[in-house]
Amino acid sequence: QVQLVESGGDLVQAGGSLRLSCAVSGRTLSLNAIGWYRQAPGKEREWVARITRGLSTTYADSVKGRFTVSTDNTMNPVYLQMTSLKPEDTAVYYCNAQMSFGDYWGQGTQVTVSS
Repeated sequence: QVQLVESGGDLVQAGGSLRLSCAVSGRTLSLNAIGWYRQAPGKEREWVARITRGLSTTYADSVKGRFTVSTDNTMNPVYLQMTSLKPEDTAVYYCNAQMSFGDYWGQGTQVTVSS
């Protein structure tokens, strides 16, 4: 089993930056990748970014060039650096641990971008 705790969410003006953190504990040796997702009010949860144990990264088109996911070979913590934030980035952001035996989610952290 693995536990995830997100932090760093805040209220920020459009054009600003935030860095989210995902603290990972438990059976981290079985961790294959960490994904960041977000869910805006009234919308489905959507994938934002992903980093593998080999430190390979991928991004949704909507955040490419603005968001950066990073970690080290311990995969703890995992960061999501967000720049040039837009009001449409407003959402609860979740990290997701992709384990060899299943997926685990954190409780989420709120990001609000004002125009």
